[in-house]
Amino acid sequence: MNFDSINDALWMTDIASEHGAVANHMLAVLHWFMGALTVGWGLFLIYIIWRFRSKKSPKANYHGVTSHFSTHLEIGVVIIEVVLLLGFAFPLWAMRVDDIPKDDPEVLRIQAVGQTFLWNFHYTGPDKMMGLTDPRLYNTNAVGLVADDPNAKDDFVTLGDLVLPKGRPVIIQVTSKDVIHGLALVPMFIQQDAIPGREIPMWFVPNKVGEWDIVCAQLCGAGHAKMKATIRVVEPEEFDQWFAGQRPLLPQ
Repeated sequence: MNFDSINDALWMTDIASEHGAVANHMLAVLHWFMGALTVGWGLFLIYIIWRFRSKKSPKANYHGVTSHFSTHLEIGVVIIEVVLLLGFAFPLWAMRVDDIPKDDPEVLRIQAVGQTFLWNFHYTGPDKMMGLTDPRLYNTNAVGLVADDPNAKDDFVTLGDLVLPKGRPVIIQVTSKDVIHGLALVPMFIQQDAIPGREIPMWFVPNKVGEWDIVCAQLCGAGHAKMKATIRVVEPEEFDQWFAGQRPLLPQ
């Protein structure tokens, strides 16, 4: 049994990204901390119930507790929580936001466009250049690709099927056509709200082959529960074959 095995006991998700192990360890720290708090406060409550039972204290004490132990304990809990935030949570989040590998030639660029109630995944073509999109063109094609842009000629779109190669960095630009959605890639330990009119990047490196569900993390309407998609991580060779078999969205 190792320190992080508490997450397995709580039926936590698979870890399928490089940064997922760090996030999983952070969750383990929080779970052990919450477990210790639960046991500690539970034992304290049992002691209070026994110590001040009616037979032992038939008369009410109007002076209350004179010791400052509980106050010191509460301050200690707050200090620990601040350390967890400043020492672990904030640096981990900064690493995810600030260290985007924009200049890596191996990076796979994808645009995720949410709509009620499905996900469109817009891939760059062989030129690795993302075509321009315009929200005013959503009625003409799935992601609003601008037909006059030369970079858009080989771009393709999948509906509800996010296919990724193992070991390559992935940058996903997240946006929405209509209302706020939430692209939750749970095994990748990453999630980003999809906001109409904005493109917000998220990135990770998948390191485990498998297939998992994608869910919407924001209540987005009557069909929210049906807004599901699939994320598949495959070996690089299999991804290249799949990639080569895709057809451009725009007519040639």
